[in-house]
Amino acid sequence: MSSTVATVAVASPLSWAQEGVVIAVFTLVYLGMFLGGLPKLKLDRAGVALLGAIAVIGSGVMDVDTAARAIDLPTILLLFSFMVMSAQMRLGGFYSACVRWVGAKPLSPSAFMAALIGVAAPLSAVFSNDVICLAMTPVVARICLARGLHPVPYLVGLACAANIGSAATLMGNPQNMLIGSVLQIPFTRHAQVAVGPVLLSLGVLWLWLAHGPQRHELRAAFTPAAPLTDEPGWRHDPPFDRLQTLKGGLVAGSVLACFLWTSWPHDVVALVAAGVLLLSRRFHSSHVMGFVDWELLVMFMGLFVVNHAFERTGLAAQAVAALAAHGVRLSDTGPLFVAALGLSNIVGNVPAVMLLLPHIQGPGGTEAGLLLALVSTYAGNLLLVGSVANLIVADLAAEQGIRIDWKTHARFAAPVAGLTLGIVAVGFL
Repeated sequence: MSSTVATVAVASPLSWAQEGVVIAVFTLVYLGMFLGGLPKLKLDRAGVALLGAIAVIGSGVMDVDTAARAIDLPTILLLFSFMVMSAQMRLGGFYSACVRWVGAKPLSPSAFMAALIGVAAPLSAVFSNDVICLAMTPVVARICLARGLHPVPYLVGLACAANIGSAATLMGNPQNMLIGSVLQIPFTRHAQVAVGPVLLSLGVLWLWLAHGPQRHELRAAFTPAAPLTDEPGWRHDPPFDRLQTLKGGLVAGSVLACFLWTSWPHDVVALVAAGVLLLSRRFHSSHVMGFVDWELLVMFMGLFVVNHAFERTGLAAQAVAALAAHGVRLSDTGPLFVAALGLSNIVGNVPAVMLLLPHIQGPGGTEAGLLLALVSTYAGNLLLVGSVANLIVADLAAEQGIRIDWKTHARFAAPVAGLTLGIVAVGFL
């Protein structure tokens, strides 16, 4: 598998005018990653990345063939395939059924928090943190309100558990898929390194939320800011379908087994699995693919193109060489830890990984990739904008009259991020 993040092909040098265009586009695109869009324009991160790629191609800096080769196709196929697998489980009502099952148990608030974390984390390790938060948030909100519990700590706990749990595997989140695909990290190698810190971190998360300074808020009175609504997530979660859930579970389990015990290409295995699920008499293919996060795929492809154009200016290589001349090497553990933590909370963990990956390939790339996967994922808990999963929870909670702003998120989640990143630091530094 070729590493298109690092280099695609030898290209002619850019003129000074072309370099100026690329620098301007790159700056605007990553400003959009930081802000979540561009001021006064109806653009989200995916739209900004797409327009950046269009600008690079339209200005003649890169032709269409070169832009196509800049995209790491195995990563895109992995993302798409796991989105299809997750759609199968959601259409089978599996995620909602899990939460309702936990919610029906006569558990204390702290035990309910533990059960919620125990459900969200392993599901995120297999089916992606974003999908789990999308499916579970409306159900968790409803259960908390029905039980007289303050929903905010549980919803923040859901987001944090999904983020932490997703770090356990190379298929738990988009940045891990990218790292595994580009650096060719064995699935079992990542799991051996990540599972220990993930389990410890989940324990820290529960202790902080259930027994920390804010523990009294688990039972605090709460009144929704608006009447409860069935739009959009609650209504679209179908009732539990045992047969369709079993089908999706068997396919996902088969993919996991192939990842663990065969050397077959991960992208091909996942793509075949998605094809099997699309052969259905129950779910129309358009319905299944309606759950695919096409915007995330577009953002990935746009950033691949923009990043490759920026690499052709040589500025990134010069900056890295200047740092190395002063003893700061991005492939070293300390500098990479700091860079991943900082960039993940400035532009988001996916763009941060795409920026850092080209500079950690080569000898020691596997160990650097393992560190990057853990730090970029854990860093997503620090700020509300640090992870798409956080934003999904906040947006869906708002539709239920539950407000989670950046201050509220930070009050519950920032200490968790600090403590769990400390666990990673102890293991690697």
